[in-house]
Amino acid sequence: MDKRPASRGSAGAFHFGRGMADEMLMTFRHPHVALLGNGRGNKVYASMKEFPAVDSGEGIASPRIAVILPCYNEAGAIVRTVEDFRRALPSAEIYVFDNNSSDGSRELAAGAGAIVRRVAQQGKGHVVRRMFADVDADIYIMADGDATYEAAAAPRMVAAMLEDNLDMVVGSRRSEIEQAYRRGHRFGNWALTSLLKQLFGRSFTDILSGYRVFSRRFVKSFPVLSAGFEIETEISVHALELGMPVAEVVTAYGARPEGSVSKLSTYRDGWRILRTILTLYRIERPVLFFGIIAALLAASGLILATPLILTYMETGLVPRFPTAILVTGLMILATLSGMCGLILDTVVRGRREVRRLAYLAFRAPSDFDRRD
Repeated sequence: MDKRPASRGSAGAFHFGRGMADEMLMTFRHPHVALLGNGRGNKVYASMKEFPAVDSGEGIASPRIAVILPCYNEAGAIVRTVEDFRRALPSAEIYVFDNNSSDGSRELAAGAGAIVRRVAQQGKGHVVRRMFADVDADIYIMADGDATYEAAAAPRMVAAMLEDNLDMVVGSRRSEIEQAYRRGHRFGNWALTSLLKQLFGRSFTDILSGYRVFSRRFVKSFPVLSAGFEIETEISVHALELGMPVAEVVTAYGARPEGSVSKLSTYRDGWRILRTILTLYRIERPVLFFGIIAALLAASGLILATPLILTYMETGLVPRFPTAILVTGLMILATLSGMCGLILDTVVRGRREVRRLAYLAFRAPSDFDRRD
């Protein structure tokens, strides 16, 4: 264990040495922090306002933390959101990316001390794409601008990332307030999360949470393709497909402040998320996707061909030529579908290797003293 004493940064803020941080972290146990796939028990991280610092040779270095907040007509909540994250993370830079608000949200966010940027393309996916491209930091904390997420949990989530070199920490929502969730959202979240687990083998407990902490290497190697609220699903699948180290931290989830209105549409956005999951399954699992289609086509062909084969064996004749032609067509389509799956699997493997290499080009979260 590192025996270096605790030291002070240039600004006079107290920092924990790595040894002291490790010793401190080992003394806690907590049921609300779990490493994904860790069956040996839960692990907890101290809620530190300052995070483990390292000596870079030029003095003490600390991670640069950016809070990035999408915002669309959140005049009733954006000031409170900015202030909550400012209290939780005094040294972080807080960015508000305004998506064509017409209620003065942009001016209110700037007045609260946030760095405000404007995104003209409408949709949360477009906003996240700009946030990931424009902001430079070591650790990124993404939340919504509606004051529903627990800003006080952010230090614990950052500490979790630094301690285990995680690339994403998901704030799994827990709420005792029924009004925090719109009608049907609890069931929809459970159904989509279960479907993702069935399709990809593992999942998170809350794939639709907008409260996440990202490493630099995740943000700068993630090709955002979504346009709307399905972006959280795309983020989750990207992390699962590349086998990134991730974790979940249970956080409180509150109701919107008075005057703040949700922009979600239960059925429309639910359908878009479901469509995104199926599309990503087709792209990332082509052998299984096209293999299922091939199996259905082949099974249909065999069922239709069975009477023809029996008649031919008895009489030596094929009396129903239209059915025979249909069976031939179905078997050809089944073969083509299976071959498409095999070819696309080779393409997907190459794309996955390229994405993995792009991901590995960036430093690990705990190596924040080295600049890329």
